[in-house]
Amino acid sequence: MTETLLKPLKAGLIGAGIQASLTPAMHMREGAAQGMSYEYELIDLNQRGATPSDLPQLLRDAELKGLAGLNITHPCKQLVIPFLDELSTEARDLGAVNTVVLKGGRRCGHNTDWWGFAESFRRGLPDADLSCAVQLGAGGAGVATAYAILSLGLKSLLVYDREMDRADALATSLSVLFPDADIRAEADLSRTMKKAAGLIHATPTGMAKYPGLPLPAALLEPRHWVAEIVYFPLETELLAEARRRGCKTLDGGGMAVFQAVGAFRLFTGREPDAARMLTHFKALTA
Repeated sequence: MTETLLKPLKAGLIGAGIQASLTPAMHMREGAAQGMSYEYELIDLNQRGATPSDLPQLLRDAELKGLAGLNITHPCKQLVIPFLDELSTEARDLGAVNTVVLKGGRRCGHNTDWWGFAESFRRGLPDADLSCAVQLGAGGAGVATAYAILSLGLKSLLVYDREMDRADALATSLSVLFPDADIRAEADLSRTMKKAAGLIHATPTGMAKYPGLPLPAALLEPRHWVAEIVYFPLETELLAEARRRGCKTLDGGGMAVFQAVGAFRLFTGREPDAARMLTHFKALTA
């Protein structure tokens, strides 16, 4: 083994209120399983009394400490972009970065969130009807999930958000990227659900801090598939209700794991064992 491989690989996560993040554990456990010395630190803006305006200094500090890369989360996914040297095609399309590779004095921004959802969906709902789906939520997570499901071949995406302007903006931007798909903002959720074969939930509703259902339970029918992004808790009220009504479901854990799979690959140059990382994640959330 060369001296380079003996040096610990270092990475980190920048965001606000990230003390409960499972990302460090997933990265370090997979690194250990591959015989690597892998250090992963939380750079919590709240803990440090910092704000997104400190991003330039935080990036410089990470480079000085020899970090191979950084994961980026709320509220910095868009704000970090001006301080990067280059963007992957997907990061540019999405206008958001969740992974920065630091190499050779350059900062390259990537987005593994969309691929994380796509890979989870492909594995968890392989036979899903992709004729038409409703997406609840047009925020940062919603951009990634919408991009993912359209990349998988969805023919019609109907976007619903309490802020209609945000739904309109998402539909407009994605229509440019996916001209063959029908992508529209919708204001009447009841009518929209009648058209759809499936539902993507991309809002915080269902998290421990925001309990409840994101839509009236009566709108769920057995023919619907339901894909969730919330993973704290893994079993949300939406998923429980959907299964009670006979829907096929996908929890939010897969997206969390596969975005980490993508980031691990970018940071280390090694292929992670996705099945092993899924098993570890389930143990962490049990």
